[in-house]
Amino acid sequence: MPPGSKFAPFVISWVRLVAALFAVIAGSTSATAHPATPDASNFIVYDNDFFAPANSDILPLIANPNVRVLGFTVVTGDGWLNEETADLLRFLEIAHRTDIPVVRGAEYPLVNTRARTLAWERQYGKLLWKGAWNDAAPGTAYHPDDPNRISPSPLGAPTIAAAPGTAAQFMIDQVHRFPHQVTIVAAGPLTNVALAIRLDPQFAELAKQLIFMGGYLDTSLQAATGDANVATDFNIWFDAEAAHVAITAPWPKITSVGTVTNDVVFTPQIAARLLAKKTAVTEAVAKYTNPLPLWDQLVTAIAADPTLVTKEIVAPMDVDIDHGMGYGTTHIWSGETAPHFGERPVHVVLAVDEPRFVTEFVRAAQSARFCSSAARASSPRASFSRPPRWTSS
Repeated sequence: MPPGSKFAPFVISWVRLVAALFAVIAGSTSATAHPATPDASNFIVYDNDFFAPANSDILPLIANPNVRVLGFTVVTGDGWLNEETADLLRFLEIAHRTDIPVVRGAEYPLVNTRARTLAWERQYGKLLWKGAWNDAAPGTAYHPDDPNRISPSPLGAPTIAAAPGTAAQFMIDQVHRFPHQVTIVAAGPLTNVALAIRLDPQFAELAKQLIFMGGYLDTSLQAATGDANVATDFNIWFDAEAAHVAITAPWPKITSVGTVTNDVVFTPQIAARLLAKKTAVTEAVAKYTNPLPLWDQLVTAIAADPTLVTKEIVAPMDVDIDHGMGYGTTHIWSGETAPHFGERPVHVVLAVDEPRFVTEFVRAAQSARFCSSAARASSPRASFSRPPRWTSS
């Protein structure tokens, strides 16, 4: 069309309109292919020392349709890193959830060592549970001086491998990917969390919150009159420096699920409820969960459903990192008496709806997600000798 044609303005307007329509369509297609992440999503990275054939603490997370587990990160604690990683990978195969990445983290605490722990015991008294540093003894699978050894599991060895990378970097990547939406749930020593904080100054404030298993308060009486082993705040003292770094970081919210976790014990009655629906998952959990408190299971249940908490207080908290008698002890204060050394306000859980927790835990283990024939993975059973807390119930 000649430049001076009288139809030129109309044709130009029509071309511009068509172009605008194509732009809208293209934008709509792009939005469909890459949907925006809803702010209300319950994104979780679960960090733990997964030292058990049946890691039933993951069930409240992976069975809940309202929770999206971005990944599991592993830290040395109750056992060594490699052994824990193998246990978790195998249980994920049995639970038919190998879609969730498992990332290896710290093999050693930031400062604490077995030598330091033994020296502390000689001066201040015996620790009944030292996790990966438990003394080797006949009839147990402890190997305190051999972190690379992986004892055979009664559930067999995994056929899948951990994801590449490190736990700390994985956590950092997730909070940057979903800013202010990711809950870090830590049910073991806080080494991986502390490393992430030190690597990225924005890490804690970009997360939604930290929920951790630890922070036992006033357990001296229980240690003297009840179960001294249960009264040990293992996750804190095993890497007290990491706990101090984690608890004093600028999280939007911190929740301590400590002493209250001793109140709910895995009983034969709970095992029987699990086995009312027999699957590979319920059978493994019933057989390889000892009659001990459901420590980590309660932490993950609260992360998945915060309404389980019926009573809590908010108080400044920090950890004693002086290498004396109080090393690894958690302290809280009132606002008037806090020393102002950098302690942070922490939500301390004091009570939970125990009957509902047990019901939801059983329901999670019996989830239809784990009942397909594919979930009934099996492998030859190996000869196996585990510490007392691993014996079948």
